[in-house]
Amino acid sequence: MDLKLIPNIKHADSDNFFLLAGPCAIEGEEMAMRIAEHILKVTDKLEIPTIFKGSFKKANRSRIDSFTGIGDEKALEILQKVGEKFQVPTVTDIHEANDAAFAAQFVDVLQIPAFLVRQTDLVVAAAKTGKVVNLKKGQFMSPDAMKHAVKKVTDSGNSQVMVTDRGTMFGYQDMIVDFRGIPEMQKYAPTILDITHSLQQPNQASGVTGGKPELIETIARAGIAAGVDGLFLETHFDPANAKSDGANMLDLQHFEKLMTNLTAIRKVVKSL
Repeated sequence: MDLKLIPNIKHADSDNFFLLAGPCAIEGEEMAMRIAEHILKVTDKLEIPTIFKGSFKKANRSRIDSFTGIGDEKALEILQKVGEKFQVPTVTDIHEANDAAFAAQFVDVLQIPAFLVRQTDLVVAAAKTGKVVNLKKGQFMSPDAMKHAVKKVTDSGNSQVMVTDRGTMFGYQDMIVDFRGIPEMQKYAPTILDITHSLQQPNQASGVTGGKPELIETIARAGIAAGVDGLFLETHFDPANAKSDGANMLDLQHFEKLMTNLTAIRKVVKSL
């Protein structure tokens, strides 16, 4: 995958890691703009190539009363507005094959959720839009198995594909990152480490997923040291009241310090 081919990507020649960042879900226009503005102010200064992330709907929920979105087209239009206002590429999740062509009208990158990465019709539909495809590794899959998901994209005539590790299930209520998987998946595509979902604690008794956001920087530092190509993170200015995945999101007030520290580590790693 050639990062430079992503529309409006900045700092593609910086030799820094690249970043997919934003809120878990699009809750409204004001919050999306506020988060995007803060993220991009920092990443422009640090020369981090950035893609703004936001889910237009949340289909994989623990409970029937969980927040799923503000309306598909409304949320996608907000993502499009963010992209146009800040001249930044955008990414969103898709969950059904017919989401692919619809979402592709509004965003630059289509993301396949971890639970759905083996769904051939979904992966192929995303690939055939010609958009960049980000494949999230299933918690139930080995790193080596991701070569088959990547091949579905490339066999569909699309070479613009990347993969994201978001941890592996450890028992029933925890996730663990196996850093041996990073060089394995880099054999097939640029590899991203999801530093927020990999700290989830699913299957809680309440039906609301927990998390350990205090360990975000620990996981991120290790990923950069291991040579990962990019990072994925979800962030919000009020995680406690976010409508989705607040328990494992980075508080936006900590974003600049984290990115500054990780950029410093990246420079050291690249000098070795």
